[in-house]
Amino acid sequence: MRTGATGIFPAYYAVSVAKDISKDGWIDQFWVRLLGSVQVPFHKGNDVLCAAMQKVACNRRLAMQPPAACVLEVSVKGLKISGNQCFHFFQLKNISFCGCHPKHSKYFGFITKHPDQQRFACHVMMSETTLLPLAESVGRAFQQYYKEHVGYSCPTEDIFIE
Repeated sequence: MRTGATGIFPAYYAVSVAKDISKDGWIDQFWVRLLGSVQVPFHKGNDVLCAAMQKVACNRRLAMQPPAACVLEVSVKGLKISGNQCFHFFQLKNISFCGCHPKHSKYFGFITKHPDQQRFACHVMMSETTLLPLAESVGRAFQQYYKEHVGYSCPTEDIFIE
């Protein structure tokens, strides 16, 4: 989709992303440095998130390479990471947990699930300043996503038919 090339590929692993990717047009952008990703044993929890952040940060220090600068876009469709060295898109339905490090808010991470296997990965990024606004933006995206999709397809109140 990025290159415009055509061919056959599994539709299960691809999603078409329109230029205006949200219904009401809001997209929040954040400048971050992508530290990396690591497989994690569970799909949620601050302990899981913090352990993954520490592992990715240690691996980055050992690699002696500066982290890639990129833009993280948040919308109702998901999180898009784009830069010179990276391009990733994660749909909100595949994100199970996210947040900032409790002691160091310049680190942010989110956990994604594999589309068809019981595997999870944590993706970690950092900034020179706090990433709490990023966490709040993802929270708003989840609230709107729930309102638009889950609230209608899985209503919480009982429906009686006479």
